[in-house]
Amino acid sequence: MSKAIQVTTATFEEQVILSEQPVIVDFYADWCGPCKMLSPVLEQLATEHTDVKITKVNVDEEPALAERYRVRGIPYVAMFRDGKLAQQVVGYQPKAALEANLGLNGSSPKS
Repeated sequence: MSKAIQVTTATFEEQVILSEQPVIVDFYADWCGPCKMLSPVLEQLATEHTDVKITKVNVDEEPALAERYRVRGIPYVAMFRDGKLAQQVVGYQPKAALEANLGLNGSSPKS
């Protein structure tokens, strides 16, 4: 069973913006091959980084959220800290690169 929480326009503020812990938002689509490759990587992150909430937004079902965060390519992974967009990654990345780019491995992330 997935550890990621499915988020909609109606639940985004509660689950992401108002969250007291950092939140990774995976903007994806069911038809997207790289998105499917990224899913198990995010599950690993959820298991290893229990202080971070993992959420998913289906861009086909929630186009307003995709537009709000200027999602131009998927997978698009966004890290929110204190309700603000802190980092973002476009495209598939292996776990180590994703951790580094989202600031999960203790180093300072790339912007």
